[in-house]
Amino acid sequence: MKHLVCPRCKGEDVVKSGVVKGRQRYRCKPCNYFFTVMKEGKSIDPYYVIKALQLYMEGLTYREIERILGISHVSVMNWVQKYRVTAPENYEYRPTYKVMTHTELLNILSSKESLKNTGCLITELGDKFMVIRWERFRRNPA
Repeated sequence: MKHLVCPRCKGEDVVKSGVVKGRQRYRCKPCNYFFTVMKEGKSIDPYYVIKALQLYMEGLTYREIERILGISHVSVMNWVQKYRVTAPENYEYRPTYKVMTHTELLNILSSKESLKNTGCLITELGDKFMVIRWERFRRNPA
């Protein structure tokens, strides 16, 4: 059991005393005060929060980010709202992405034709890499 302290008297002599609404109830022996503690949520490494927001800003959808990082699309939506991140407004292009190993990344980068006339962003995902590509806009000569 975790080290619990009474919120009223700060006493440490606390015992379990039933369950209320699915949460463990405790009683402080010195002051006879009953209390429950908040359930600790699952914390997500800030690395994944930053990666999710980067991918969102590159134009990937919530569901695509969920599939890539293994984090709920609802969590990604909440982070986007919390940090007030905005996606690019120009949707004339659709980025494509691919997750690959270091060797595959080197093969792509060594091929001159694979990145011709495209924009490219490479981001690290643990022991793999993600390449996000999009076609560059060509302006018609006037």
